[in-house]
Amino acid sequence: MRILTPKLFHISTMGCQMNDYDSDFLSQTLIRLGLSPTGAPEDADLVLVNTCTVREKAEQKACSLLGRMSRLKKKKPELTLGVAGCLAQHKGKQLMGRFPEIDFVMGPRDMARLPEILDTVVSRRTRVVADRLDLLRPEAICRPGYFQGNITGQIAIMEGCNNFCSYCIVPFVRGRETSRSPGEIIQEAEYLVSEGVGEITLLGQNVNSYRWESGDIRTFTDLLKALNRLSGLLRLRFTTSHPKDLGKDLIQAFGELEHLCPHIHLPFQAGSNRVLHGMNRRYTREHYMALIHALRDVRPDMAVTSDVMVGFPGETEPDFLLTMDLIERVGFDNLYSFQYSDRKGAAAANMDDKIDDREKASRLARLQARQKQITLEKNNKLVGHTLEVLIEGESRRGDQLSGRTATNKVVNFKTSCYNKGSLIQVIIVRAAVNSLTGEVCVPEG
Repeated sequence: MRILTPKLFHISTMGCQMNDYDSDFLSQTLIRLGLSPTGAPEDADLVLVNTCTVREKAEQKACSLLGRMSRLKKKKPELTLGVAGCLAQHKGKQLMGRFPEIDFVMGPRDMARLPEILDTVVSRRTRVVADRLDLLRPEAICRPGYFQGNITGQIAIMEGCNNFCSYCIVPFVRGRETSRSPGEIIQEAEYLVSEGVGEITLLGQNVNSYRWESGDIRTFTDLLKALNRLSGLLRLRFTTSHPKDLGKDLIQAFGELEHLCPHIHLPFQAGSNRVLHGMNRRYTREHYMALIHALRDVRPDMAVTSDVMVGFPGETEPDFLLTMDLIERVGFDNLYSFQYSDRKGAAAANMDDKIDDREKASRLARLQARQKQITLEKNNKLVGHTLEVLIEGESRRGDQLSGRTATNKVVNFKTSCYNKGSLIQVIIVRAAVNSLTGEVCVPEG
């Protein structure tokens, strides 16, 4: 391939952890091509916006950023402007029409084609739409030194989704489920640990569906057991699970695997069976509650976070109250809560009985206010307890260090005796909604 004109690149990442993972792949690809990263888009020769479109608000934010980057290109015509990710897959051609300054759009499955795409754009001065869904996720690049200094890392173990929840467009923008080979995943985990990463999170639209057809590692639980044996790994997490696929073997693994953290993100979306049926979630509130009880039987300290949606088409006030009731019964550590929004291509977009925006906003405010109280109540119960914390770096205040507990709670504390990557014991002295404050147990000096 000919030497590319761009010398500096800037990647803006929006959306989920999978997009963060994808951006690291794209960054390593560009470094391999001889480009260097810059934190300032105005200094870059290539700007790449990695987008999300799972909700309307995410799409609006992406388009707002693309508007700013388009104005930058008008001032700097030699700039190469690309769009990657789910919005590029979902509305790539529309984006090209709306923003003539965009040089290429590239869906998640086309990431490995970035060098070829750039060659076409830069050398041939041709705009490109790359939106294939029949490609497999590329192998990780594992560039030495890229992750040095990072305490936490992520590995995508699968791509896509076969569930077709009626409100969701993930199957249309990420494709059908495909799993990576266990050998590739373990090799990538070994690489991350060699870079100094102590905690690894396994990623997938539905990690429970991970399957491999040969060898000793065939299921997700098999994979967890293999990674748990990895020398140098301190902690292991995963996201996201689907309740309908959460089996006894995975629940039991929380009680058996030393490094598997007692925290699960298990979306429930709604507390009404009628609404869950309309969402095509394929489980009931009773089944969800049974899973929570089983998890807490195995690990009484299990932290549970979740996704919940209000205002799904046809959701009545009694339906919403069932959601509020489920929140009370479970006692979630935290919730990611959203208003329903139509996504073109998803079945729910064509449903009747849409909920008024004002009513959706009211329900969301009520739900978030109660969950804030629950989170604070749970955090306050930790005051006086000693917890193990993995130090990740400086806190946002800058005069403290910050880390996370095994249950994924942020703890801020002062110490001069420990460095990033250390596991230390911290006694909690104060609690807030978003973080805890602690004191290191070992006397300093």
